[in-house]
Amino acid sequence: MVVLPASACSDTRSAEMQPVSTVAELDELSAAHAGEALRACCGSSRWVAAMVARRPFGSRAAVMTAADEIWRSLHEADWQEAFRHHPRIGEQQGAVAQPEQGQSWSATEQAGVSRADDDTRRMLAAANREYEDRFGYVYIVNATGKSADVLLATARKRLVNSADLEIHIAATEQQQITRNRLEKLLDADNSGRSER
Repeated sequence: MVVLPASACSDTRSAEMQPVSTVAELDELSAAHAGEALRACCGSSRWVAAMVARRPFGSRAAVMTAADEIWRSLHEADWQEAFRHHPRIGEQQGAVAQPEQGQSWSATEQAGVSRADDDTRRMLAAANREYEDRFGYVYIVNATGKSADVLLATARKRLVNSADLEIHIAATEQQQITRNRLEKLLDADNSGRSER
């Protein structure tokens, strides 16, 4: 597996880095720039390196298949590395900074929390702390389209899970987040210029 140096996945977008919007563009980027684009989708360095090494994809379906296969091949430590890139629900910044694009997507994914009242926000913050105390990592949930009340209810429901069950639920949620972000990354392929 190719492991990219930390400098290849810098938080600061390179001046020469062009936005990726098609599979062909992702396939043609340098390894460093492809890694930077993919790291906005998932913070696991092993996932990013394996995705970069798997290129060229040639099609959107191949990207998604590779993303899922690689994610399933990873270990719990890799999953937790990805989790650290996510802010707590209702917050802006994770334990490890995401690239600018990842931060923007995260804010959009959590948009339902911004409309919550103060009491709900306080209860969500308490649930975040309780979850982290219980499981040792941030509450990972595919927040897209969900209200703060739904996210709070989901957190409370998951707090009763065993550690073994919960890590797999969190990993599945991360996989869904990654797929959603890949869809956004390659959104020009959805506009009639698909490379499928």
